[in-house]
Amino acid sequence: MAFAELWDPLLPLGRDPETGGYRRYSFTEADMACREWFASAAAERGMRSSTDRNGNLWAWWDVPGGFSGAGGAGGAGGAGGAVGEGGGAVVTGSHLDSVPDGGAYDGPLGVVSAFAAIDELRERGFTPARPVAVAAFCEEEGGRFGVACLGSRLLTGVIEPAAARALTDGHGVTLAQAMAGAGLDPDGIGADDDLLASVGAVVELHIEQGSALGGLGAAVGIAEGIWPHGRWRLDFTGRADHAGTTRLADRRDPMLPYAAAVLEARQAAFAHGALATIGKVTAEPGATNAISSSVRAWLDVRAPDQGVLDHVVGQIEEASRRAADAQGVEVGVRRESFTPLVEFDSGLRARLAAALEARGIAAPALPTGAGHDAGVLSARLPAAMLFVRNPTGVSHSPAEHAEPADCAAGVAALAVVIEELAG
Repeated sequence: MAFAELWDPLLPLGRDPETGGYRRYSFTEADMACREWFASAAAERGMRSSTDRNGNLWAWWDVPGGFSGAGGAGGAGGAGGAVGEGGGAVVTGSHLDSVPDGGAYDGPLGVVSAFAAIDELRERGFTPARPVAVAAFCEEEGGRFGVACLGSRLLTGVIEPAAARALTDGHGVTLAQAMAGAGLDPDGIGADDDLLASVGAVVELHIEQGSALGGLGAAVGIAEGIWPHGRWRLDFTGRADHAGTTRLADRRDPMLPYAAAVLEARQAAFAHGALATIGKVTAEPGATNAISSSVRAWLDVRAPDQGVLDHVVGQIEEASRRAADAQGVEVGVRRESFTPLVEFDSGLRARLAAALEARGIAAPALPTGAGHDAGVLSARLPAAMLFVRNPTGVSHSPAEHAEPADCAAGVAALAVVIEELAG
């Protein structure tokens, strides 16, 4: 089946007609429609599909007469071990959820490309010697519950189930309530060692969230690793008051130390070659003619190494506390998620590069500051990533784009990789 035949039915799901961006939040109507699309794509190919205990989707291309995928994904268990050592399924895919008003390609490109690559291999008559799975991980963006890569973090045991169940969205709905509403059992979430034991390698294809490949003249690249990164919540608590009658000297305005945090984030990141962003903020009570009683902001920081990351976060926290003290405001800083430096499996990367080179596919290596499920899974499994060229580098925006020819190149490269690892 052609790429477009898979892509076109998915394209309108969760798309906002006014902004053109996507609002595919976990366990909402848009997400459920995407899940139905996934199940349909698997069924059309005769692949077993199911949802694991953490809400992640799986579709298995089983070995004829051989072992199947893990029981955690609806199968009967299977031999683990590294790819090339006689066992372990090859897993590819990405995610289907989005950031608020995100682009079409971030996540879905990897899932669509995985099914398309399997189609290409079948058309060539390829039969896998070990299972191949397409996965779509849940809540990768953290767009609803605030923790990125939540599905893969739960799968690998990085986050405690009780803490995850208590996560809330902007309307106060907990993850447990949302999962139950979608027909899933929130009491069952957590690490799934049986499923992980059945996997030999993970290769996630993703649109490049930058423009390095364009400068290198390549349609496809291989990820070297992922910068360490995390999210922190900053809570500034002051005193609500009247905007028209309260003297400036008498105010305890939490908006001022918040503003100081925003400025320090920019300055500290620029000075140390890092990235720091405050992209979400809420103020209470939120009236235009009132001084806020509280301001809550979410800080995202990424850096080339752990030392720089710690230094930048420390500077932002220090500036926030200093400004809060000056205004009589209380401040709390809490880390909500963190991913250490990821260096993708060197042996797997080398094998991918050699297989692609043998087919005449140039795939330069490049680092990234963007987090991905493959980065979380790399702590437990051999993992790698393929990037597809993004001509403008714009991502997390409706302007995100990949040319059809580059999407086709990504499918071709992924097919080579699957054939190499599962053959």
